[in-house]
Amino acid sequence: MAGNKSFTIVEYFGGDGGYRCGYCKNEMGNVSHGMWSHTMTVQDYQDLIDRGWRRSGKYVYKPIMNKTCCPQYTIRCHAVKFEPTKSHKKVLKKLSKFISKGELPTGQNDAEPMDSVCEDVGPREPNKLSQAEVKCVAVTDIQKKEADCPSITEIKEEVADAPATGSEKSRKDEVSVPDGKNTGPKPVAGIGADPNRPPCRKAKDLRKERRLQKEQMRQRTDGVSSIVSTTPPTPSQSSQCKTLEDFISESLPDISSHCLEFRRFLCDSPLEAEYSPDGPEVGYGSFHQQYWLDDRIVAVGVIDILPTCVSSVYLYYNPEFASLSLGSYSALREIAFTRQLQKQSPKLAYYYLGFYIHSCPKMRYKGQYRPSDLLCPETYVWVPIEQCLPHLENSRYARFNQDPDAGDARGLKDIDRAMMLYKRVVMPYAVYSRKRKGSSDETEVQKYASLVGQDCAERILLYRS
Repeated sequence: MAGNKSFTIVEYFGGDGGYRCGYCKNEMGNVSHGMWSHTMTVQDYQDLIDRGWRRSGKYVYKPIMNKTCCPQYTIRCHAVKFEPTKSHKKVLKKLSKFISKGELPTGQNDAEPMDSVCEDVGPREPNKLSQAEVKCVAVTDIQKKEADCPSITEIKEEVADAPATGSEKSRKDEVSVPDGKNTGPKPVAGIGADPNRPPCRKAKDLRKERRLQKEQMRQRTDGVSSIVSTTPPTPSQSSQCKTLEDFISESLPDISSHCLEFRRFLCDSPLEAEYSPDGPEVGYGSFHQQYWLDDRIVAVGVIDILPTCVSSVYLYYNPEFASLSLGSYSALREIAFTRQLQKQSPKLAYYYLGFYIHSCPKMRYKGQYRPSDLLCPETYVWVPIEQCLPHLENSRYARFNQDPDAGDARGLKDIDRAMMLYKRVVMPYAVYSRKRKGSSDETEVQKYASLVGQDCAERILLYRS
């Protein structure tokens, strides 16, 4: 996609030691492979996250799924087909109420869960590469105002409001005569429902009827005559379902007590900014998405725009506004942004939410953004989350692809073709192994190449000192 030839340069650190888990707090339970990315193309990172890798800054890691205490499954949402749930709509309405009336929600707020950012994973000081070895890409600085923002908390996303527990009971009114006495016999225990009472109706139908009656009353007050119907409207009579964009637009009223603005800037990351004629207008790379309330910055989201997806990296937000569920709100805005980009670049159709951790109840909220898929940790194919959940109920680690003969289609086939950066020279492993003096590192290189896959191994430069 880039006009000139660009390379990804990484240092592989292995994955033998255990580290503190950010989810269950197990001191040595987090086990993952890691590598430091000095520079990376967006296509290489797209291929890596489709094999279970994820970046935290310039550190790129891949959990060892059958060993780590809290298996982390890559999850993606079909952005174009996404429809907000009741809890998502509640978040948008809550923000709308604050924008229009200036009322912050009261009462105890749900804590926003933290995604592990692997701060303690892997070596902190990679080998120093010279400017001749690593091509540096200039990026646009974000506004100076960001340095003046108040104290902010780093999160990935937040728990969406929990679904309601228990079913909603229908109201049953008695049939009565003018004097208020019941005309039918009293029901006798054990013989079923009272035949003199009207049949039960679904609460959903009752709500539709009440909404229709309110609308008709409003029309009457405006001088528009109508006939009240006690039956729910037919599909042809009812208006089309609102889209995510409709709900977001309604959450930002024109006449309001506050003004919420949305700004986007390129930000520093290992990803090289790229542009393509068939890509989105903003290009590919890493971006800050800033949320400004009046003249005050309240949240900053970091996203990666890749060839087929928008990948959520993390979100910073002002804890003063935690009750507004800014984590969920930012995720909805990012899904809407993905849909916007998809109109410009049809293949960019997915929103990646990072990792889904079923063994951590507070991190299951990502499964509410549907339709969505989980990545099979053995065959690296996408499987609808509905098919994956029964397996995760039985075991923390699960293979989602149920074809016993299926394997890793892009697995390592020829280590000799893996590309190396050795003494400032790019060469395949077959040449490197002949030039290399000293102890052999074939086992480590083979492990790395099998983790990134044959395609990436042939493009990504593995740095060797």
